[in-house]
Amino acid sequence: MKSSSLHCWIVVNGYLQHEKFSSLALFIQESAERKGISATLVRNSDLVPVIEKGTPYLKGTDGKLPDFVLFMDKDIHLARHLELLGLPVYNSSSAIDMCDSKAKTHQALAGHGIPMPKTLFPPFTYEGIERKNLDAFKKIGNELGYPLVVKEAYGSFGEQVYLIPTEDEFMETVKKLGHRPFIMQEFIEHSKGRDIRVNVVGNQVIASMQRKSEHDFRANMTAGGTAFPYTPTKAESDLAIRCATLLGADFAGVDLLFGEDGPLLCEVNSNSHLLNIYECTGINIADSMFDYVVDAFERKGFQ
Repeated sequence: MKSSSLHCWIVVNGYLQHEKFSSLALFIQESAERKGISATLVRNSDLVPVIEKGTPYLKGTDGKLPDFVLFMDKDIHLARHLELLGLPVYNSSSAIDMCDSKAKTHQALAGHGIPMPKTLFPPFTYEGIERKNLDAFKKIGNELGYPLVVKEAYGSFGEQVYLIPTEDEFMETVKKLGHRPFIMQEFIEHSKGRDIRVNVVGNQVIASMQRKSEHDFRANMTAGGTAFPYTPTKAESDLAIRCATLLGADFAGVDLLFGEDGPLLCEVNSNSHLLNIYECTGINIADSMFDYVVDAFERKGFQ
């Protein structure tokens, strides 16, 4: 199937008004059109998934559906609904779901030989039900040692990640988080203020950068880190590709830590911010993403 005959939707969140998100959407649309693909930006808030008499359909369109969807949002129910309509969705709803939750990511990768920081999961509580007995968390603190890292399961740009130096602060953090899901990990001192972002498309590493912060244990650029081009080792490339493959992500920004004995998985982003790595390396990941999709259509023999 020729790319010039393909039409796609680029689905974005209708409630994110920040300039960096709109700039990213336009950046991806320009890449699609440069590849000869007709691309329409579609807000998730303009689409209404409906199931009526057991049959799924979609309101908010003119009745015409695209050939495929590049899903740059985390509206998992919408992504799954589009799949129910028979549309190829990149990334799939299941991959987005796994990557969106740090807890789900680590459990999905467990048992596959993926090196990662020691990770513990808190006992669940319901909304409005306070954890009054914190003995379990005192044991977790003793298990991990201090400082330890608390990560909210859902969060971006490193903003919901906390370095906890003492037991008292750990107990306070647990109380503040309430019923919100989170994980607790050992602190990788060897990687303090530095990590690697490896962008994977299919089974290939397309670009990579190292991020570094002199002032924060997190290396994220939003947290004040700086970035420079980086050539990953074979072990780092293999780890990034394997993580994306195991999670079923066609495209992923895989963050790795510098462990004393080799790379460690930090997290996997199904919707990584492609502008940052483009500005750092000059490599347009979106071009490779659309090449991958076109190749997939050709392999399936779509006419």
